[in-house]
Amino acid sequence: MKKFKKALALSLALAMGLSLVACGSESEDTEAATEAATEAATEATEEEVTEATEAEPADESAATAEADLSADGKVLNIQCWNDEFARRLRDHYPNFVPNDPDDATAGGKIGDIEVKFTVTPSDDNAYQNNLDAVLPENGNVADDEKVDLFLVEADYALKYVNTDLTMPIADLGIADSELSNQYQYTKDIVTDANGNLKGVSWQGCPGVLIYNREAAKEVLGSDDPADVQEAVKDWDTFKATAATMKEKGYKMTATANDTYRVFSDNVSSPWVVDNKIVVDDNIKAWVDMSKEMVDAGETGTGDLWGDDWSAGFYPDGKVFCYFGPAWLIDFCMAADDDASIAHAGGWGATTGPQGFSWGGTWICAANGTDNPALVADIIRKLTVDTDIMTGIVKDDNDFVNNKPAMEAMAADTSYGDDVLGGQNALGMFCEGADKIDKSNISEYDQGCNESFQAAMKDYFEGNHASYEEALDAFYQSVGEKYPELEH
Repeated sequence: MKKFKKALALSLALAMGLSLVACGSESEDTEAATEAATEAATEATEEEVTEATEAEPADESAATAEADLSADGKVLNIQCWNDEFARRLRDHYPNFVPNDPDDATAGGKIGDIEVKFTVTPSDDNAYQNNLDAVLPENGNVADDEKVDLFLVEADYALKYVNTDLTMPIADLGIADSELSNQYQYTKDIVTDANGNLKGVSWQGCPGVLIYNREAAKEVLGSDDPADVQEAVKDWDTFKATAATMKEKGYKMTATANDTYRVFSDNVSSPWVVDNKIVVDDNIKAWVDMSKEMVDAGETGTGDLWGDDWSAGFYPDGKVFCYFGPAWLIDFCMAADDDASIAHAGGWGATTGPQGFSWGGTWICAANGTDNPALVADIIRKLTVDTDIMTGIVKDDNDFVNNKPAMEAMAADTSYGDDVLGGQNALGMFCEGADKIDKSNISEYDQGCNESFQAAMKDYFEGNHASYEEALDAFYQSVGEKYPELEH
């Protein structure tokens, strides 16, 4: 907060000086105002540098210490929507003994405590519906049935953060100083209206453009990241390259939805303002570009995670690029399939037309948990302990929420991602993570994003004659999900 106030003071000081110049004030007044603004800017900058120099490093002593779990319950119940967190816990939490080494969601034991996972897929809002049913009843069920820990995504985190269903992280005994190495945006997303941190993530999710190296060599003459970046450096260049790709038999992206998260992460307004749905200009810009590309045959209209989308993971799919964070590269692009491009190390990464982030998973402590010490220790081990987090990078190629660890790995010439042909892309991920701004998220993001993409798919395919008709379909869909909203 102190840093924010100083930055604000700096901005105001500069603005005051510049506004006087712009408004044509007398020269003496202008010089005085400019001098005052410069002095204020210098003072604020010097104070920030002093603070940064004197800042304490993250305190990891609690993260590496052995936790006292003697007062905790005998069952740790975890709610999740897939096996990602279960695999991180199985593979990286010390002393976890799995019930089935091949199925992380089968649970296991941590000392005398049994670990159970309840997996409810996110499709059709099923995971949130499940949380909505079980979390309010957490104080009325037997200890061995209590939800202790649950996971949330950025698209709907605030729905649970701004309630009493989640415990403040401070109430678990975790101090702010322990989390000082984490990227600020990962805290902003799960901070409630009263300033309480309500969740912690082990990962950061800055995104990049992931390109087909063979296609790049064939069409662009090079698969070097710097050369590819020149061909996708902004959206006009991206569209021009799409036309070239089509001439050579490649789709630029598998589906129009591949670029959606880049545009939606760079909006100037949340989806909902004062209970009213707002379609940001940047979202409309995505519609216009996508319609042109679909009509030109440069991209498709398939759904994310569908067969048409994933066909591009293979050479015969003839897709040039995808957009995504580190988790997409190694978790979603069929690297285990011998026939895939990923298995052959055939993808590369470059910055792309615009920085963005997508997704992320946050650990939340359920109010009413009878395992607060274990939940706190899991958070400390998986999101604070630098050695464990570095292990996650090396073993899983995940981008972890620990700035020193990521900067060290970005500089490590021995590290490379096999899916990316041995490329160490962590430097561009680090650069992207520092710029992520999640000030425009809302608790309605998942529902609005899904409904908007579905409505626009019908428009792209000609099922809606106009954008306005598609927009009406979007409003109707969102109205069914969130009857309290207006448009």
